[in-house]
Order: sequence, then C-alpha cells, then structure tokens
Amino acid sequence: MSTSADASANPSPLPNAAVRRRYWLRNRRLTAGLLFLWMAVTFLVAFFARELSFSFFGWPFSFWMAAQGAPLVYLVLVLVYAAAMNRLDRRFGVDEDD
Repeated sequence: MSTSADASANPSPLPNAAVRRRYWLRNRRLTAGLLFLWMAVTFLVAFFARELSFSFFGWPFSFWMAAQGAPLVYLVLVLVYAAAMNRLDRRFGVDEDD
C-alpha cells in the first residue's frame, strides 16, 4: 500500500540515474572551475605581487589587488555560481519555485 505521504516523503525530481549523474557531473565541473579561478586569484596574484609594482589609481597594484580586487573577484565568482546553478537547475527541472 502506497500513500501520498510516502510519495512526497522522498520525491525524486530527476527522472533517472543517468540524468542525475549528468546533473551532478556538471555541478562538480562548475564548482571545480570556479574553485580553480578562486585559487588563481588568491595564490598567483599574491605570489607575483612584487612584480606587480606599477601604480593603479594612485596605489601600488599589488596593494589594490589584495585590498579591493580579490574580494571583488570573489563576489563575482559567487554571482556566477548562483546564476549558473539556477540555469542548471532549470535545465534539469529541479529549480525551486520563487
């Protein structure tokens, strides 16, 4: 005997295992790509900061990148992730109703 409570207790919005695998594969690829960009901004810019010794808006570029640029890039990464995941969720039919 199946009741409507049983059906709603564990809903499966994605139809089958192959579709779920594709969804999570794309999710992990997106996350890995954005984490790579985060790592590049965090570590590579800091590593080469001494070579970035030109003036940018009156301050050394390395100071500006550490104080302003990196947090702005992190904010953009979060916005890109949110937009991309919303698009991915809509594509696979697992988006939330607003």
